[in-house]
Amino acid sequence: FIQVLAGSRQVGKSTIIRQFFKNIDIPHSSESADGTQITTSWIEQLWNTARTRVQSSGEFILCIDEVQKIPNWSETVKKLWDEDTRNGTNIKLALCGSSRLLLEKGLTESLAGRFELIHVPHWSFKEMQEAFGVSLEQYIYFGGYPGAADFTSDEERWKSYIRESIIEASVAKDILMLTQITKPALLRQLFDIGSYYSSQILSYNKMLGQLTDAGNTTTLAHYLTLLNQAGLLCGLQKYSGSLLREKSSSPKFQVYNNALMTTVSGTTFETCRNTPDMWGRFVESAVGAHLVNGERTGGYTTSYWRNANDEVDFVLSRKEAVCAIEVKSGRRKTNRGMDSFKKLYPNAKIYAVSAQPASATLGLEEFLGLRPEELL
Repeated sequence: FIQVLAGSRQVGKSTIIRQFFKNIDIPHSSESADGTQITTSWIEQLWNTARTRVQSSGEFILCIDEVQKIPNWSETVKKLWDEDTRNGTNIKLALCGSSRLLLEKGLTESLAGRFELIHVPHWSFKEMQEAFGVSLEQYIYFGGYPGAADFTSDEERWKSYIRESIIEASVAKDILMLTQITKPALLRQLFDIGSYYSSQILSYNKMLGQLTDAGNTTTLAHYLTLLNQAGLLCGLQKYSGSLLREKSSSPKFQVYNNALMTTVSGTTFETCRNTPDMWGRFVESAVGAHLVNGERTGGYTTSYWRNANDEVDFVLSRKEAVCAIEVKSGRRKTNRGMDSFKKLYPNAKIYAVSAQPASATLGLEEFLGLRPEELL
């Protein structure tokens, strides 16, 4: 099968490939299509070189990064792959991409039954801690981009890296370059507002009053979908047990990586840590990011619940299994949301996550080390 690594920018896809190649003796080649005006003839050139080399080595591994940026790439790969399959040519193929939508579109349209999809999520707290010695507070504020871990001591440099190498590259190369966008400035504004208000509920109508040339709610919902597919920002829907009602609810913004929230917030680590309400929002966002990053492998959906003044921070659901999660971040003194939710959904499991753990709660560090599906 063709091995496909899909994940947003700077989550370590290329690092995985490099580490894999270091540990094998099989001849290989790794090339990137992250440039301009590359066509399918470039794929054929790479493939023909691999076919030449496989004659002497018996097998060969070809890796193509950002393959989704080449127009009609999947048809060319299908033709070459099927030729080698018929002829018994032992070329193993790995594809990487940061635009999940276009990558999966090409796979399902032309390569059905020929690939295995490996989702590469953002780095977890445990991974950042083991690789870079990141503390819990550092992870909450700086998030989990491995490429930026070495210069968190210089916040301005760190923010510049996140802004230029991740945010702008993702928006410009993975969304605007590959998708028809009529209002690119609006897309960027939506990203800024959504990241700033991560883990908060904001209605589309309220957003229309804050955005320049916003158009209508349909445009905003579409742009939020594109930001989600780029692995930057998503909008959690209200849990109701009814798909129709969930789709029509106000979104609860959630970044996939707290580094994005930090970069647009304009704050500093010291100021954030010493401002309880602000720090509480960052804690809640870190919990939400951990949940949404686990959805693909865990097979669950993340949402929220609210009824009048009652609210549950996060709801996980998978088939008939449901669990509610309250984050005790210090922002609220009391909340009857869990009791109200339990009355409506008596079979739901309930959990509390706290940065200051007690016997009845999960500690934040403990929670960030769990696979969320274990809670179901």
